[in-house]
Amino acid sequence: MNDSIKKYLNSYSETVTLAFFRLAFGFMMLFSLIRFASYNWIEKFYIEPQFHFTYYGFSWVKPLGSFTYLLFVIAGISALLVAIGYKYRIAIITLFVSFTYIELIDKTTYLNHYYFISVISFIMIFLPANASFSLDALKNPKILFQKTPSWTIDILKLLLGIVYFYAGLAKLNSDWLLDAMPLKIWLPNNSNLPIIGSLLNENWVHYAFSWTGMIYDLSIVFLLLYKRTRIFAFILVVIFHVLTRILFPIGVFPYIMIISTLIFFDADFHKKCLDYFTKLFSIDANYFENGKVKIQDFNKIYKVKLTFISLFITFQLLFPFRYFLYKNELFWTEEGFRFSWRVMIMEKAGYTQFIIKDSITKKEIRVNNSHFLTTFQEKQMSFQPDFILEYAHYLCQYYKKQGINNPEVYVESYVALNGRLSQKYINPKINLANQYESFQPKTWILPFNDEIIGF
Repeated sequence: MNDSIKKYLNSYSETVTLAFFRLAFGFMMLFSLIRFASYNWIEKFYIEPQFHFTYYGFSWVKPLGSFTYLLFVIAGISALLVAIGYKYRIAIITLFVSFTYIELIDKTTYLNHYYFISVISFIMIFLPANASFSLDALKNPKILFQKTPSWTIDILKLLLGIVYFYAGLAKLNSDWLLDAMPLKIWLPNNSNLPIIGSLLNENWVHYAFSWTGMIYDLSIVFLLLYKRTRIFAFILVVIFHVLTRILFPIGVFPYIMIISTLIFFDADFHKKCLDYFTKLFSIDANYFENGKVKIQDFNKIYKVKLTFISLFITFQLLFPFRYFLYKNELFWTEEGFRFSWRVMIMEKAGYTQFIIKDSITKKEIRVNNSHFLTTFQEKQMSFQPDFILEYAHYLCQYYKKQGINNPEVYVESYVALNGRLSQKYINPKINLANQYESFQPKTWILPFNDEIIGF
């Protein structure tokens, strides 16, 4: 093992930082799940639809009907247990499995911060986040440590840094920087806001938001890491995310990012926060200051653990760049678009009409999508090619059961991207019933009639 790596792995930091993040993450998740249920979204997104769009390779994840409520309850209870650090290992595994299962039921609801939650909850399975300020540590002093290997904290900073920095890289494209798209479309929708509303119609404001957003994403992690700029950086974090919350319907994502960035602060700050929290429950905070250091034995199990985590981080670093394997325009084909931290960087709208043809009689049926999809599903399907393909196969099977001979599925599809005029999207001569999802390029998508330069 390289000496510098071994030296780093033998460095230690205050466990209170990890405990603070555990508490914040657990309560954020509990709040998010309660909020989701309060808007009746469980019914709307997971129970009401008769058809669910699945992720490639995860079609085995099936909707649970009314039992979805139970799944949310399990996720909520596990989030609470993670927060207070009780039966932590079981709780964080349960949270990861239950939340990720919910996420995989229907990709119509895909959001970057859902993926972020799954990634963070997965990596927390391997971290001693209950080693301080937890009920586990109160009940079992043997697991109580005041210091833990620094990498157990730095890995969370790294994952947060990937989200920000990769979001900034994604903005280094001609649409975002040279045309202020799609902000030029979105910002005027908020022109009724007090004080700043009238400014949101101004062209220079659109460019200012575009360039500022790019610079912010690329630099904010470095400003947070440097102690002298940390307070200033956190003020920027709050301003940026509060503003995006006001301007865009992005749910709890801004709050998640604001609270998560507190991990960059010194351990003294985290300790003050947790001291206040323990006072509310009449717990002696001094109990957690026993001076013990969680010194790791570099045995085979620990080395396997480090190797696995290293591979996981390598995957997170490389996977967002898989779009380089495809020659077509990323925003158009979306091949390699998801799970790459491309946060709100394009505006697409589509119209997709499906035509079912009997292969023997040549009789045609024009499908009314509202008979099979919810309004939200239809909107998302209309401009995303993997949605279109999966829905085409669903229609093929449906009409086969209705007595149509070997149904052929054709599409009349038009898509508009970032303010451009809509153009034909899917080759109308291709029978989508004979096309299958894979990692291969989707040759049935028609070429993009423009060019977007950059990442």
